[in-house]
Amino acid sequence: MTRLLFLGSTVADVVIRTPALPAPGDDLHIRQQASLGGCAFNAFRAAQATGTAQCLLASPVGGGIWGDFVRAALSARGITSAVPPAPGDNGCCYCLVTPDGERSFLCEHGAEYRFRREWLDALPTDADGVYLCGLELEESTGPVLLDWLEAHPPRRLYFAPGPRLTRLHPTLMARAVALSPLFHLSEVEAAQFTRQDNPARAAAMIRQLTLGDVVITLGSRGAYVLTEEGGTLLPACPALVRDTVGAGDSHIGAIMAGTAEGLPLPQAVRRANLAAAAVVSQDGGELTRAAWDIQLAAHQAWMEETP
Repeated sequence: MTRLLFLGSTVADVVIRTPALPAPGDDLHIRQQASLGGCAFNAFRAAQATGTAQCLLASPVGGGIWGDFVRAALSARGITSAVPPAPGDNGCCYCLVTPDGERSFLCEHGAEYRFRREWLDALPTDADGVYLCGLELEESTGPVLLDWLEAHPPRRLYFAPGPRLTRLHPTLMARAVALSPLFHLSEVEAAQFTRQDNPARAAAMIRQLTLGDVVITLGSRGAYVLTEEGGTLLPACPALVRDTVGAGDSHIGAIMAGTAEGLPLPQAVRRANLAAAAVVSQDGGELTRAAWDIQLAAHQAWMEETP
C-alpha cells in the first residue's frame, strides 16, 4: 500500500471568533474554543479522509496543558505519532477569525515544532510522498529535517513553505529547493516569494528554481497548477465560507492522497479544491471522512464537470 509521511506539528488551535481584528484600546466580545490543528496534522487528516493511502504522522508532542490536550485528542482519534514524546512543553496557536472567515495567527512554538535526529532515523524511508512545512525549518532543529531528507530523498517531497517563507534563512530554503519538491503556496505567499502578482508568472519562476511542480491556491478562484506539460487553472468549488483555518493544509493533503492513487496532478488538485471547500464551510481545519463523504455526495456533478 502506498505510504505518505507527514513531518510537522500537531497543535492546539484556540479559535477566537472576533467581530474585527483588535486595534489598540479596543474591548471586543469574542467566542473561543480549543480544537486540534497544526499544518502537518490537518494535511494528514485530509489525506486520510479523501484517499486510500497509508498515512503516517510524525509529530512531536510535549507536555504542559497544551501537550496534554494534543495527546488526549490524538488518542481519542486512535492516532499515534511516529516519533516519541518530546521534551519540553507544547505551545499553541491563537486563531483570530473575523466574520468573513479570514484568519490571523498568533503562535507560541514549543516542543511540537522541534525534531531530533534519532527520531527521524527510526522513520521508514520508503514513503511515496513526504510532507514538509516551512515552519519547522525555522526552528533551531530545522537543519535536522533537511539532513534526513537529503540522506533519504523521497520519491516526491511536498513542500508548503507557509506564510513566513520570506523569514526562512536563504541557506535552508536553498536546501529545500534542491530537493525539487512540489511547491504548494497561496497566492499571497507566491507573490511574496517571487515579487510577481501574476500567479502564472510566479509559478514559472518557482518551477525554474525547483524543477518541480507548483500549485498556487487562489481562494474563490481555485488553484493554478504548473507541471512540465504546462499551466492549468482549476476552478474552486462554490462554498459558504465560515472559517479558512486549515484550508491550505487540507488542500495539500488531498493532493497527496490523489497523486498517491495515480491521479494526474491537475485531477488531484481539482479534488483538493473540493476538500478545501469542505474545510472552509465548517469550524476548524480538520477534515474527517464523514465530512468528506457528505461533500463528495453533494458535489458529485461538479467533480464530473470538465474544467
